[in-house]
Amino acid sequence: MKKAKTPIDQTKTPIVLVVDDNLQNLELLQAYLEDMDCETLPAHDGIEALKIIADNPPDLILLDVMMPKMS
Repeated sequence: MKKAKTPIDQTKTPIVLVVDDNLQNLELLQAYLEDMDCETLPAHDGIEALKIIADNPPDLILLDVMMPKMS
């Protein structure tokens, strides 16, 4: 396995964008990630997710692939 070319800053809180149109799924993922000391950015659809990404690029994106408006 190759090592990452860019060192990972392990002191930085990871930012995770969570995208899901199902509110229960969104809240469950947020709670789980926040328990793991991650900052979460919730979005309810792809359009909202793109706006968030433009303003605050996350370290990781978790998304539902079957959503209204944009999949």
